[in-house]
Amino acid sequence: MQAHDVFIGVDVAKASLSICRHGEPGCHELSNDEASLRSWLCTLPSPATIAVESTGRYHLAVVRLAHALGHRTFVLNARDVYFYAKALGARGKTDRTDAQIIARYVAEHHATLKPWAAGTPEQERLQELLRCRAGVTSKRMSLRQVLRDVQELAPAVLGLEQQFDELLDLIDRQVATLVAADERLSQGCAALRTITGFGPQGSAMLSALLSRVDFANADALVAYSGLDPRPNDSGVKTGRRRISKRGSPELRRQLYLTAFAASHSKAVGPLYRSIKAKGFKPTQALVILARKLLRVAWAVWKTGKPFDPSLLALPPACAKT
Repeated sequence: MQAHDVFIGVDVAKASLSICRHGEPGCHELSNDEASLRSWLCTLPSPATIAVESTGRYHLAVVRLAHALGHRTFVLNARDVYFYAKALGARGKTDRTDAQIIARYVAEHHATLKPWAAGTPEQERLQELLRCRAGVTSKRMSLRQVLRDVQELAPAVLGLEQQFDELLDLIDRQVATLVAADERLSQGCAALRTITGFGPQGSAMLSALLSRVDFANADALVAYSGLDPRPNDSGVKTGRRRISKRGSPELRRQLYLTAFAASHSKAVGPLYRSIKAKGFKPTQALVILARKLLRVAWAVWKTGKPFDPSLLALPPACAKT
């Protein structure tokens, strides 16, 4: 790190931003609108290094405009920043302290982080539609839980379910139109759908990711998804391993559903059963299967070749079980 490097942490809310520069006291507030952002960004030395936490979508205006003006931008995993703050002994949480911690984090770790890169308008629109679909599905499940025992509302609930179906169908048609309009996305989706368990949503979500981020290998993709197992060992003790959950929860949920569908197939079912036979519970076995399918998806995307069940290294002894 050179003396003239400028590292800035931005804590993003819907209507406002808290901004801190690493190594300098104080923090200032800014409205989260394009005019205010542009005015502030134009006062910075170029290129400055600007980091935000992933906040769903409110951070996007910051990184898009900063990137367009030539600044290096990073979108940090909120989980990483949380544990970093705990390691620093942070005794409270405010927008100002969050911005200070983000600035310090990016100053110390920028060399090992991957800068944010803008996608094409089609890719960004696809990402937004998929994010909306995941949100609609989540809210639908929540409403089902709330309303399931109120029989008097059954007719209204049925109408609501129909409206959800229509909305999801509209989103799916728009996703399909965007995918068909982009040759790389179209070919990638077609290749991914040859993998047992991958449907329209799973292939579109993974194509949107893989078309934007060039992962060096399958391990990098697994780590990005948060499906990578983390050891918890000490001395002779072998602790329970858990997945890191560092990536997008929507992506993990989709991969879990993909594994669930694949586990009932003739091509992949034997592998799922062989995993359970090793003593893993059904949920654990599905997570392991999802990780394996994600590795296969990376290989299919890179080569463009259709799915080959032999890539999963199915145990010969399981073929008849």
